[in-house]
Amino acid sequence: MCGIFGFIGDRSAAPLLVEGLRRLEYRGYDSTGLVVKNGSLQMYKKVGKVTELSKILPNHIEGDTGIAHTRWATHGSVTDTNAHPHLNRDESIAVVHNGIIENYAIIKKKLESEGFVFKSETDTEVLPHLFAKYLKMGNNFLESGKLVLKEIKGAFAFVAICLDFPDQLFVSRNSSPLAIGLGQGANFVGSDAQSINHLTQKIIYLEEGDYALIKINDV
Repeated sequence: MCGIFGFIGDRSAAPLLVEGLRRLEYRGYDSTGLVVKNGSLQMYKKVGKVTELSKILPNHIEGDTGIAHTRWATHGSVTDTNAHPHLNRDESIAVVHNGIIENYAIIKKKLESEGFVFKSETDTEVLPHLFAKYLKMGNNFLESGKLVLKEIKGAFAFVAICLDFPDQLFVSRNSSPLAIGLGQGANFVGSDAQSINHLTQKIIYLEEGDYALIKINDV
């Protein structure tokens, strides 16, 4: 059972991401990872428990937006490379994802024919590449997310972050739970209420097929 946590707000993201992962540990997992935005996407991921991830994190990570994940391997073995988040080629987009993208092999083959390069064995990696493809066509983050959703099939929940749209998170769910927590000067996203209810008392549960664009003061 994978777990997702995301944050966008007016405070340091890294401590909140780590605490969010700890609150998701009960779901079972084999690796962890996080990305924090600060001019670039600073990514850290590690096989093992959240404590192992914590050991490789700097004492202080600048950045007020980030996403994090606990992975239970489905596509690809248990390695640091296959752990989430996953990035596109120029490392401007990151995605964490629960569930399975059933048609990922077809999408991956098409993207490779278009020059996209894959580093992992996961189905998840098609997502940042698809975002990159549609953003390059001139779409904004929301429009690109909607186009990505038209391409993929399966049971999934995911959160995407992009350097070109630093004040936004794109989220969606289909047969895999995802919740948004509304706060003061901050918003949160998690696989369940337990991961975010210590930060806010107002929670939106996404319905089947929902997608959302999350900003600091708006959803």
